[in-house]
Amino acid sequence: MKISMLINGEQIQARNGATFERRNPLDGSVATVAPAATTEDAVAAVEAAAEAFKTWSRTGPSERRMMLMKASQALEAKAEAFATAVASEIGASAIWAGFNVHLAASMLLEAASLTTQINGEIIPSDVPGNLAMALRQPAGVVLGIAPWNAPVILAVRAIATPLACGNTVVLKGSEICPATHGLIIEALQEAGLPKGVVNFVTNAPADAAAVVEAMIAHPAVRRVNFTGSTYVGKLIAATCAKYLKPIVLELGGKAPFVVLDDADVDAAVNAAVFGAFANSGQICMSTERIVVDAGVADEFVAKLSARASSLPLGDPRRGPVVLGSVVDMSAVDRCNALIDDAVGKGAKVLTGGKASSTLMPATLLDYVTSDMRIFHEEAFGPVKGIVRVSGVEEAVACANDNEYGLAAAVFGRDVSRAIQVAGRIESGICHINGPTVHDEAQMPFGGVKGSGIGRFGGKAGVDAFTELRWMTVQTTPRHYPF
Repeated sequence: MKISMLINGEQIQARNGATFERRNPLDGSVATVAPAATTEDAVAAVEAAAEAFKTWSRTGPSERRMMLMKASQALEAKAEAFATAVASEIGASAIWAGFNVHLAASMLLEAASLTTQINGEIIPSDVPGNLAMALRQPAGVVLGIAPWNAPVILAVRAIATPLACGNTVVLKGSEICPATHGLIIEALQEAGLPKGVVNFVTNAPADAAAVVEAMIAHPAVRRVNFTGSTYVGKLIAATCAKYLKPIVLELGGKAPFVVLDDADVDAAVNAAVFGAFANSGQICMSTERIVVDAGVADEFVAKLSARASSLPLGDPRRGPVVLGSVVDMSAVDRCNALIDDAVGKGAKVLTGGKASSTLMPATLLDYVTSDMRIFHEEAFGPVKGIVRVSGVEEAVACANDNEYGLAAAVFGRDVSRAIQVAGRIESGICHINGPTVHDEAQMPFGGVKGSGIGRFGGKAGVDAFTELRWMTVQTTPRHYPF
């Protein structure tokens, strides 16, 4: 499949004609040929968005709402095309593609609802006759940088609320799934967005740093949002700091899944299987460290292992599976190294194990300890460690013993105690008696520590993508001291 960029409403290739290939991770076949943008292309996209901002920022909320609603419908209509593109570019299952499309369509509807909820407030002033207001106004051009792992959800998240707030957008598509991201742009164009309101740039991997900096440096870019690894997020944050650009970052995770001694074991197993192995564990919210009280550990581990070993694994292009391909062989190598390290230090492989291809089985390692790499490092694959603890204090300490803080889960029948435990876990998100993988369009989504800065979603997204201005009207004669 050969795709185009979108700049100022025109489908174009790179001005120098350069392209790059994305290959299927299972068989190496060419999945997509995409334009390899130059820095001049990237700047042109920003300038198109800046010009469109002049009118889009003054478009009424009802008009913006209708376009976002149409975009939601157009996106859902492309569900089959998304499933094909996702399987081809990243090797993910149809289940994961369908979940992506459904939630992304919901995000567009939520953004549509926000167009009439961009509110200000009246603030009491000490100056007699002074009407003081705090107003939220569109910021300008928003640069969105989206990853490959939840490709539809995370690219739409980078676009929808900024548009609802009256901003214009440049989406820098992932080098790993350019066609999938391109389908989102098609849906937005079908909804009737004016030219330049949304622009789409793709780049070869080697050009990413130069293309991104060229856009961040442009004076018209007023907000940047990035979802991806903590390593790359720090680089982009440093670039934003250089140019004093506000940024929203949603980065890596090491989500703890805490099973207390009074947990409903069957419910916990069901949630752990979903949270650990959805999209082969390649989700920022994925259950990464299973922390289980010794009192229920044997029962929980036995049932979890049985469930994990039964998950269907295969090429998603050839039929329904739960576990498809991981993104590339570097992911396999990383997970294999984590397994070797853990086993060499005393961990026990319960199910699965090392892989020789990108079809990695669900793998569980029991008796993981803090001297093992998998205790600390984000696996971002279907390899999960189980840590056995004694009591609440050990469970909380284990949950917090990592650099990340995105999602977490706590299971316990005594909900009051579970809430207290959840309150002590250092994370932006925590679910009690539910899986770590849980996202809804209206919720404030983001992390603490190494998992990021700021929040996407609902009213939190409005705060992130608008400028808060203080404006006053003097309604009576004012006294001055001189």
